[in-house]
Amino acid sequence: MGKQGGGSTAVDVVESRAMWVPYHYQHAPPTPAPPNLLWASWLVPAFVIANIAVFAYSMYANNCPARHPPGHVCVFFSYIGRYSFEPISVNPLLGPASETLDAMGALDYNKIVSGEAWRLITCIWLHGGVIHLLANMLSLLFIGVRLEEEFGFVKIGTLYIISGIGGSLMSSLYIRRKISVGASGALFGLLGAMLSELIINWTLYANKCAALMTLLVVIAVNMAVGMVPHVDSSAHIGGFISGFLLGFILLIRPQFGWVDPKNIPPGYGINHTTPKHKVHQYVFWILAFVLLVVWFMNNLIRLFGDHIFS
Repeated sequence: MGKQGGGSTAVDVVESRAMWVPYHYQHAPPTPAPPNLLWASWLVPAFVIANIAVFAYSMYANNCPARHPPGHVCVFFSYIGRYSFEPISVNPLLGPASETLDAMGALDYNKIVSGEAWRLITCIWLHGGVIHLLANMLSLLFIGVRLEEEFGFVKIGTLYIISGIGGSLMSSLYIRRKISVGASGALFGLLGAMLSELIINWTLYANKCAALMTLLVVIAVNMAVGMVPHVDSSAHIGGFISGFLLGFILLIRPQFGWVDPKNIPPGYGINHTTPKHKVHQYVFWILAFVLLVVWFMNNLIRLFGDHIFS
């Protein structure tokens, strides 16, 4: 006689004392893939500290009291002495003189095409004044920390620097009579990358329209601020385009249902039926890479072409 116990999970055969267990119960189920853990953000705060340190040095190098002896016309001269700001009539943003910024590596078209291409990078770390610095650094913390926590310091650091250079290139092409400084191009690159990340990972978002509308409003407000006088809007546009294309390349996520083989315990042969990325993600990646290369090559040729081929 046979006795059934525990539903259909096992049958105790009395005569042979044998126990039959279905195959899928002979092993414990595979350990599920760990949730996506957030990275610890340290690079973006380091960028903020670096920008503040460079600005402090620019004020030290500027030495307003020495430029306007005995120094009483310098803003806050009684409190910070050598670090005091240029008179409001010289720099309304509370910062150093343009000559100091130029000496430290501001974006200057004539000097760049004459061989000082390093200014395309150094200008990203300079700021025209306290107001300029605070606006950019608060935006960087607000946008950059979240991105670094989700995608890591390598991707966000690469995105920040390349977007900043993209903004510098476009600024050099359209502003040739004045100098330009600031991290705005890099910041707009982060905004552009947020938009392309939403597009390429569209199927992973729950509230797609709400996320898209919120991001578009943020981008529109920042673009509008960039159109006011004395603001280098060309750097904003160049940085945004660079970051937008880079986002398709650097911020692509695996589609829902894909399991990383590294998260599968040994001995469990799980048949992977879900590819890591969807077809449209690969298409966007390839198109963005080609357009990014064309974008940078075109701007570099326009900037240096006359001097290279002459």
